[in-house]
Amino acid sequence: MRTAPLVAGTVVAAVVDLLVIEGLLASRRTYLPPEGAPDVTGTFGDPADPTVRLAVLGDSTAAGLGASAPHTTVGGQLSARLAAEGHHVVLEGFGVSGSRAGDLGPQASRALLSSPDVAVVLVGANDATRLSTGARMVVPLSDAVRRLREAGVPVVLGTCPDLLGPRALLRPLRDLHAAVGRRVAARQAEAATAAGAVAVDLGRLTGPAFRADPTTLAEDLYHPSDRGYALWADALLPALRDEVGRRLPAGGV
Repeated sequence: MRTAPLVAGTVVAAVVDLLVIEGLLASRRTYLPPEGAPDVTGTFGDPADPTVRLAVLGDSTAAGLGASAPHTTVGGQLSARLAAEGHHVVLEGFGVSGSRAGDLGPQASRALLSSPDVAVVLVGANDATRLSTGARMVVPLSDAVRRLREAGVPVVLGTCPDLLGPRALLRPLRDLHAAVGRRVAARQAEAATAAGAVAVDLGRLTGPAFRADPTTLAEDLYHPSDRGYALWADALLPALRDEVGRRLPAGGV
């Protein structure tokens, strides 16, 4: 009668030990250095078209780490798409590598100084890998969104991506992070929507492509590549287009 509990306990202990080992290995891996991120700024489109000031906030993905040039970051690719639809886009990035939801406050303050017309927020992976799904993640996200909305800035949030995609992490650690990431994404969407943002589920919309295609990842097999950021831009564009259209329709004055 005692055999089953003993076996189960042994299995659990082995999995915990494996997760600890994989966590140590992950912490010692070489990832892309933050200083390698391109400058997320630029202008796109015809200056005669209606101008949209786009601010991008968040973590290393908002900062463009893994992209080869400013125009291949999420912000750059979104700007190019909006420009093709008849807008003159002024892009400014405020993302900082390593940021979690708790770091959005200062970024929002800096972004508001530039009087953006719309903001895109990309955050959540660092919260997930640190197993942070509670108030320390939800409250600062809600506060940052609310401050932007109270200033009249529409917000599009890209929720925590699918963490099964990055091949830099071994399994089962990757599975654990992915499970927590889904929880983070769900809580982000709920909190951000309540604060007035539009939430886009990046994990659901782009996760299958990241899992199937290694070219969606940069050389460190963790951050998105130009192709990966293009998938994110495609997923975010409909919501961003809607928000920009409500504020400043293309061809307007």
